[in-house]
Amino acid sequence: MPPNNDACSRLADAVPDAEGFVELTTPDQLGELLGGEPHPIVIDKVHDRLTDDDRALLERSPFCLLATSDSHGNCDVSPRGDGPGFTHVVSPGVLALPDRPGNRRGDSFRNILDNPHAGLLYLVPGSKDVLRVNGRVRILTDAPFFDAMTAAGRRPSLALLMEIDEIFLHCPQSLRRSGVWDPETWEDAGGR
Repeated sequence: MPPNNDACSRLADAVPDAEGFVELTTPDQLGELLGGEPHPIVIDKVHDRLTDDDRALLERSPFCLLATSDSHGNCDVSPRGDGPGFTHVVSPGVLALPDRPGNRRGDSFRNILDNPHAGLLYLVPGSKDVLRVNGRVRILTDAPFFDAMTAAGRRPSLALLMEIDEIFLHCPQSLRRSGVWDPETWEDAGGR
């Protein structure tokens, strides 16, 4: 397939010395390079309600990444964490993520006010399990379950309420390849 001239000119604007760069520009090209359609097992593992296994992982997870974007597609990924089980299960199709004091930028919250679609990626240190949750989010300033999300004597003043659209265990290959849980790969803490 010949290169898309519009895409090539945009790439040249972004990277002045882009000679020899070949950009992928169509879903067909992507499918061809990925080797076709995903195996049915990969598709069938997606569900929209928490299973017992999903709940068990949430109870072990002290950390997640929250991905949001505004209506123009400007993205933000924000780390969220607290003690294991910090995410509150409201119902099999709804999660609540308490807000803890941070840098006060509020990028995720601003994006959610503009576009309610968000993604969560939960990790458990030392485990290859990665739980991916996508859904629609609202910002709450209070709810009956806020007391249950109190930590270190502080009740959250904000929480994200996510209605789950899809949830599944994500492929752990990136964790294996990166060695992120292998202490021998860790940078000396003083070297930041």
